[in-house]
Amino acid sequence: MSNAFLSVAEIAKESLLRLRNNLVMRELVYSDHSGEYAQKGDTVNVRMPATFQAEDFSSSISEQAVKEGAVPVKLDRIADVSVDITSKELTLNVQDFGFQVAEGAMQALAQKIDADLLELYADIPYVAGGATPGNLPNALADIAGARQVLNEQGAPFGNRSAVWNPATEANLIILDAIVGADKSGSTAALREAAVGRVLGFENYMGQNVHTHTKGTLAIQDGKTEILPDGAHTAGATTLKLKQVENGGKAVKGDLIDIAGKGRFVVTAESAAAASNKVELSVYPALPVLAGTEAVTLVDSHVANLAFHRNAFAFVNRPMALPLGGAAGAVETFEGISLRVTMGYAMLSKKNTISFDVLYGCKTLQPELACRVWRQ
Repeated sequence: MSNAFLSVAEIAKESLLRLRNNLVMRELVYSDHSGEYAQKGDTVNVRMPATFQAEDFSSSISEQAVKEGAVPVKLDRIADVSVDITSKELTLNVQDFGFQVAEGAMQALAQKIDADLLELYADIPYVAGGATPGNLPNALADIAGARQVLNEQGAPFGNRSAVWNPATEANLIILDAIVGADKSGSTAALREAAVGRVLGFENYMGQNVHTHTKGTLAIQDGKTEILPDGAHTAGATTLKLKQVENGGKAVKGDLIDIAGKGRFVVTAESAAAASNKVELSVYPALPVLAGTEAVTLVDSHVANLAFHRNAFAFVNRPMALPLGGAAGAVETFEGISLRVTMGYAMLSKKNTISFDVLYGCKTLQPELACRVWRQ
């Protein structure tokens, strides 16, 4: 009697359930999915929820049209795990295959997706914290600081989350208010990562929280401060600096403090400074600068994040099956699509099974998020 081999469709169904159960960040942000097939490099328009303006009522209402904004998101990422398998694995029942092969592959895909979403911290100029970026949060006051920033930015009260790196979680979970906090989640990964609901945030530990290492831009030797290179008009998004050391660069995600004017984030890696000057692309747009304001480069720090769901987006589309006879299946469940393909290489005499997900990550509204360090 011959052995019955698992079909690719069976493997895809089992694997997708395990992928969904391993995701954390994707469950906390705005998610967009459709059944239209796409390929890497495509750009799709993501609809944003409508917004309205509350007005004083006098004698009659003022009707407002429903205007749903659309944001273009490039599908520029394919997370892939490819595994050599033998006929032995393919003769397992689907649950055993899921345990021995699919679980590890889905954990790897989930880690990649979570890391890519957490990398969006680099778009956020807003910070809750004191004067020392290297200090990790360790008190309720630090969470309260994040709440204050989001409140001041006008973030809605619901659907707020905070994701902390492991060292910060270790500081927070011993606090009395968090020890007794309600911990819940819709998936196994969310329940395992949950720290508890405190001060309006669902708090989670994220193993993929990034540490931002600031660029090499520095004060020119012999100078005491960096200055704007001349006056800047309101609305400019290029910050020109002088009195910087030649050869230094700013990197995306660097934070820049301008005395009396606020904090800005560098949106793209700069060219190397030359003639002791450099130009930076920044967000938000600059106010009027006289050219005499001291400029400070914020030090490296762990990019713990507090945010509303609509700050970031995860956009996922199914991919078509490859041509050429390879076995494959595409499965979709609760807004996420996974492709599984399997082929045989004559040269190596090996079966290879590939699991992949096509997606894009984008910051939708930077004002709905902040980085967090100790108050």
